[in-house]
Amino acid sequence: MDRIDRKILALLQERADISLAELSDKVGLSQTPCWKRIQKLEANGTIIKRVALLSPEKIGLGLTVFVSIETADHSAGWLKRFAEGVGAMPEVMELYRMAGDIDYMLRVVVEDMAAYDSFYKRLIEAFPLKNVSSRFAMERVKSTTTYRIPAPPEGG
Repeated sequence: MDRIDRKILALLQERADISLAELSDKVGLSQTPCWKRIQKLEANGTIIKRVALLSPEKIGLGLTVFVSIETADHSAGWLKRFAEGVGAMPEVMELYRMAGDIDYMLRVVVEDMAAYDSFYKRLIEAFPLKNVSSRFAMERVKSTTTYRIPAPPEGG
């Protein structure tokens, strides 16, 4: 990935709907080579997909909960079932397997406390868990989907 690819990625993260003409102009390429680079970045999995980002509050999802989970079962089969089951729950926006004193961390977004209670009951009914701890976000201070794109290695 060279300097131009990195610039394309930075611009697409800011505005995925940017026209090919504008993007090409900003990175100093004609449209065909720019489009070929985008296609290559999509084919190799660097660009996963392009989406519209929504305000959760504007669509009625006003409660964000960070859920830490400890389990007594660390087998591969359990992990697979857990990841598939929890991953299919639409309230779960992110699911991480962790190192340290907790095994999994979830970011859950729901309408309100009643909706979270319903989610929580489905979660603990579906999987045997040792401990579930919920932390409720009071205010989103920063939220971004834009990754910092590291500079290329020296000579790259």
